[in-house]
Amino acid sequence: MSGFTVNDMPSQVGKRAVVTGANSGIGYETALALAHAGAEVILAVRSEQKGREALAKIRALSPQAKVLLELLDLSKLASVAEFSRRLNAEGQPLDILINNAGVMMLPQRQLTAERFEMQLGVNYLGHFALTAQLLPLLRKAPAPRVVNLSSLMHRVGKIHFDDLQLERGYTPTKAYAQSKLAPLMFALELQRRSDANGWGLMSNAAHPGIATTELIANGQGSEGFVNKFSLGFVRVIGQSAAAGALPTLYAATSPHAKNAGYYGPDGFSEIKGAPAPARISARASDVAAAARLWDVSATLTAARFG
Repeated sequence: MSGFTVNDMPSQVGKRAVVTGANSGIGYETALALAHAGAEVILAVRSEQKGREALAKIRALSPQAKVLLELLDLSKLASVAEFSRRLNAEGQPLDILINNAGVMMLPQRQLTAERFEMQLGVNYLGHFALTAQLLPLLRKAPAPRVVNLSSLMHRVGKIHFDDLQLERGYTPTKAYAQSKLAPLMFALELQRRSDANGWGLMSNAAHPGIATTELIANGQGSEGFVNKFSLGFVRVIGQSAAAGALPTLYAATSPHAKNAGYYGPDGFSEIKGAPAPARISARASDVAAAARLWDVSATLTAARFG
């Protein structure tokens, strides 16, 4: 595992992948690497303009790339349903689903179309619904993988079952930490349910360490000194978006990746470095809480698996 790079990825020829939030940062670098390795990659993005720019960049860097653009707004379950309907209508097997898109530390509490707290809605609940609706296509593939993006922040996160949408006492950090704990719990629970129901999935998770991406630029204090300081700090101690994408790529493609694995950088405090098994917090490992979160999420999103 040590030293894993994009050159260590096995050929992805013949595979189809969906990457959410593929227009920038970790998502873009993930999509670029998968396309370069031969996969047909669907860039699932909210902004058509940014999506077209990413599409053009990937085609310029990898002229033989098979890349498609699809609009997907994870803050609207209707958009998730429409995106999934289009793909299910095509009926092609889906080998890789990478639930990458996210928002980070919004200064003020915002709501999705369904009135979910925005970070929980985009980072987790939208992806929960998406995975359920694409499960028939995943099950058509010979060895399907689902990768959920978590964060170092999951370690300080808590699922606030008594106030899941944080109507009381919202803070950017509290909301973001919850929204990154939930996908890791989802990844582990999805593997348990796949094993129990014979869905045939490899469900795992990854985190990029600390990487320079637009997620930080669009987060807390994006207009002022706090954000400029944060970006400078990240550039000093962190790594590039391309390096930050490697744990995701390892989870999505490596023959050595494990079911219910969690991968991040192997350096000091998992801030940067080559992909390696990452530390999972006790809360993320709570099987009873994960089952409860699954049931709550299914009710909120009307998602049905299997």
